[in-house]
Amino acid sequence: MDLQIRGKKAIMAGGSAGMGRATAERLAEAGADLVITARREERLIKAAEEISAKYEVNVTPVVADSSKEEGRQALFEACPDPDILAITIKPPAPNGDFLKVTPDMWRESVETALIGPIEIMRNYIPGMKERGFGRIVNIATFSAKNPMIWRLMSGPARSALINYTASVSREIAQYGVNINNILPGMFATEGASELALTYADAFGLEPNEEVAMNHFIENNKIPAGFLGDAADMAPMAALLCSPLSRFIVGQNIVIDGGQHYSLF
Repeated sequence: MDLQIRGKKAIMAGGSAGMGRATAERLAEAGADLVITARREERLIKAAEEISAKYEVNVTPVVADSSKEEGRQALFEACPDPDILAITIKPPAPNGDFLKVTPDMWRESVETALIGPIEIMRNYIPGMKERGFGRIVNIATFSAKNPMIWRLMSGPARSALINYTASVSREIAQYGVNINNILPGMFATEGASELALTYADAFGLEPNEEVAMNHFIENNKIPAGFLGDAADMAPMAALLCSPLSRFIVGQNIVIDGGQHYSLF
């Protein structure tokens, strides 16, 4: 399928690994020039070089933490006028006891998962409106609509984000600018592996990645029978970044192997 984005400028915030990297690859494969951001410089530069060499497009790495004002400003300076904006963040640590959640933990969650994406969108939407085209995709989490106590540091802030985008998307769709969200379920990514020991600690398990992952799978039944791979999500993200998605406005698309039992 031709996504009709060859030559367009795309940002993938959080694009050095996992779902962000997989999405960046699909956009590059379709011919978009990229700016990718992440906090880990070495991994980011390596990803940019590999994507550029593989797909023969321009890929600019920007070391930045989008939850911080200075990180966002670095991104804005590197790419002032994108056609496409996709955003993902590192998943927060699992939570085993809601009584141990402190105000500082809430502030960090809101800064990272709500304010950071909103401020990036707020900066770029006016230019997209003027040019008559823009695509914005937030890669969030299905816990935004499927409450899970151990995802307490992730779900509530993302619920607020999808509420925000549902409102804003309907205001700007008339200008050719669409915002949609992807709500991934349980995926086997680098970020998930890095959180395995934190998950084990949250549930009082042996500090062992295999033990943690087995507990995770046993207590999170997935009808498809397996954890998702980033490549299972990226094609949908790329489609939502294209002109082909012009009639998809303010939607939250769950990709979870059937885990969330809901009609809507």
